[in-house]
Amino acid sequence: MARIVVTGGAGFLGSQLCQRLLDRGDQVVCLDNLQTGSEKNIEALFGRDGFEFVRQDVSNHIWVPGPVDVVMHLASPASPIDFDRVPIQIMKVGSLGTHNCLGLAKAKGAVFHLNSTSEVYGDPEVHPQPETYWGNVNPNGPRSVYDEAKRFAEALTLAYHRTHDLDVRIVRTFNTYGPNMRPDDGRVVSNFINQALKDQPITVYGDGSQTRSFCYVDDQIDGQLGLLASGYNGPVNIGNDNERSMLDLASEIIQATNSSSEIEFHPLPEDDPARRKPDLSLARSLFQFEPKVSLEDGIIRTAAYFSSLQP
Repeated sequence: MARIVVTGGAGFLGSQLCQRLLDRGDQVVCLDNLQTGSEKNIEALFGRDGFEFVRQDVSNHIWVPGPVDVVMHLASPASPIDFDRVPIQIMKVGSLGTHNCLGLAKAKGAVFHLNSTSEVYGDPEVHPQPETYWGNVNPNGPRSVYDEAKRFAEALTLAYHRTHDLDVRIVRTFNTYGPNMRPDDGRVVSNFINQALKDQPITVYGDGSQTRSFCYVDDQIDGQLGLLASGYNGPVNIGNDNERSMLDLASEIIQATNSSSEIEFHPLPEDDPARRKPDLSLARSLFQFEPKVSLEDGIIRTAAYFSSLQP
């Protein structure tokens, strides 16, 4: 049993991680300012032994009384609509927030686990993307606040590792989806599913040939916990390497929801990456990571969740 601090623990991925940690017997201190997270995501956890919630903006000074074994830093708005809505907050949680969480881990002698992102690769010119690839990021574009915040967070994490011998983990997530996503978060999976459930036109940007590799949340958490136990200090891709085009995704969702939606094409947003696919060789060699949930099954589960939210 470990005592684990999870920042952003009321968000989509954080709330699922909190539940998984509790299920395996850990104690969890969930920190979240509820800017994009929701108490509804964690309401089932409040009555469980070992769970504690603190409403806290980690961009400000943080302190957790008592022993801490691991600090898992997931806090950050991470959806496209947030890049325009709260850009400064994204930069602050990636910089000041990461610094504060690293300071807590250092003071407690804890492992520090950073939730980074495939966005550090930008619009990649290498495909699939290995951890050794430095990326192709526009540092001044509309997505830069998130991309550069995470790139800085990675650099700061490794600076603490080299300077203070802090035990660190860095996970680069690839397009995670599943229950507890915000219906209006602007991500492609939630957009398409909610449009399909309402039989509205599905908005595909560009010609729909751009690709992503979608990872169901259960597989993402399996990978993150595998990395945590591995002892490896460098960045590691966690995702699903089943690459799909936006048109493929739209068709899958229409079929899974039995929707009458039709596809409607819109102009491609600035800096939208053309292709994304993780090279999972490192995760496979380190801790035998293998995603198990197919896109078809994941869409069915996620659509059922969104359907339960419909009025």
